[in-house]
Amino acid sequence: MDDVTTARLRISPELRMFLPASRRHEWQEVTPDHTSTLGHHVESVGVPLTEVGPMLLDGRGVPPSHLLVPGDVVDVQPIPRPQQLPEEPRFLLDVHLGTLARRLRLLGIDTAYHNDMDDPALVVQANAERRVLLTQDRGLLRRRALWLGAYVRGSAPADQLRDLLERFAPPLRPWTRCTACNGVLVPVGKDEVEALLEAGTRRSYDAYGRCASCGQVYWHGAHSGHLEEIVQSAREWANSAIFR
Repeated sequence: MDDVTTARLRISPELRMFLPASRRHEWQEVTPDHTSTLGHHVESVGVPLTEVGPMLLDGRGVPPSHLLVPGDVVDVQPIPRPQQLPEEPRFLLDVHLGTLARRLRLLGIDTAYHNDMDDPALVVQANAERRVLLTQDRGLLRRRALWLGAYVRGSAPADQLRDLLERFAPPLRPWTRCTACNGVLVPVGKDEVEALLEAGTRRSYDAYGRCASCGQVYWHGAHSGHLEEIVQSAREWANSAIFR
């Protein structure tokens, strides 16, 4: 009889994108060493634990802390969608996701973003404010100190937005947050902001909102058609996530 010294991980199709191109196969062999956990082995083949859902050994769920033994076969599945969180999701985006941050704010989703924050600072803020850290940096997702993160799929902002809405199904409240700073918008009378407006704007629009944090003034202007398209698409994607 052959001497079995390895364990096998069956990686679901949704997670194989994280594997190195040369090893993007369903089955991955790992060598148990009596100290490395199942979670360590999964990450060692390239899959961040933030993206992993149930892990099944002989049909029963096992935690990331499980110690493999030779001959074990584990089915590694993705996070179920929509992902359940203990409270309404709040996000923090890394420096490469600025456009996505503005679109999330457009939809009224609490979204923190800084274009000059390094990885350790991101982890500190995410933990302190209980925000889900969104990134395409797999190394950042593997930081042990991070309470919760998620990999953003897609290169185009529209694809990234759809991925996030389908994964977390956050409540949408369009036109309620400042896209510049994430502050809450409050309605204001035209007379209160008239001095801040160009003459053409004053003549053309009567309904305004102002950010309670930075003071920026908003109105439905020339770009509202494009923004409405983003909002409408987002509502459709969010509904499909809820009823999936």
